[in-house]
Amino acid sequence: MFYRNAKRFLVGPAVNAVFRPWVKGLDNIPSSGAAILASNHMSFSDSVFIPVIVPRQVRFLAKNDYWKGKGVAGKWNRWFFDITGQIPMDRSGGAASQNSLAAGEEALRNGDLLGIYPEGTRSPDGRLYRGKLGVAHLALRTQVPVIPMALIGTDKVQPINRNIPRIHRVGLIIGEPLHFDAYFANADDRFAQRAVTDRIMSQIMRLSGQEYVDIYASEVKRTLSEGPHA
Repeated sequence: MFYRNAKRFLVGPAVNAVFRPWVKGLDNIPSSGAAILASNHMSFSDSVFIPVIVPRQVRFLAKNDYWKGKGVAGKWNRWFFDITGQIPMDRSGGAASQNSLAAGEEALRNGDLLGIYPEGTRSPDGRLYRGKLGVAHLALRTQVPVIPMALIGTDKVQPINRNIPRIHRVGLIIGEPLHFDAYFANADDRFAQRAVTDRIMSQIMRLSGQEYVDIYASEVKRTLSEGPHA
């Protein structure tokens, strides 16, 4: 109820008036039933624009840091992400990450739309980076279609390290659903998951026009944070 009312009467009208988002391929979103929405990720505001544009409610696997903030801002973030049905994602790997994926799997089995950024983090430079296997893990275990999407211009609205958005028109291109029936029997095989993930990233690249880099964005960010070595 909160999600629907906020989208209809508060967030939606404001976003549409200020940023005038355009969309192509909206008919590729199913009117009912589960699907994974797999998008590139260039801005914190991506998780605002997608729910405004997509008619159905979208639940996201969001990094669990948003639930760990302190003070008034931290309480607001926790309340907002909980009330809108978002799912905390632990990106540390191992059992913690598996538990987060299990929550996403449950959402899909309940017929929800689940939003995922396969890169695992925002692009540090506007290029598209190697996808992590979580999206394939979920797609194969739940046997739901994956809908590739490309956000356009959100890096101009809110680049990394910028808190106040700029006014810039944005767009969303939604591709045709991808089906991976041939891999269902090997849902837990990492080679099958890599093949599925790479196909998803290839379609996102085709839609977005971004340059593709076959390394993880998190590795690039770690290198940048460490700075040059003597």
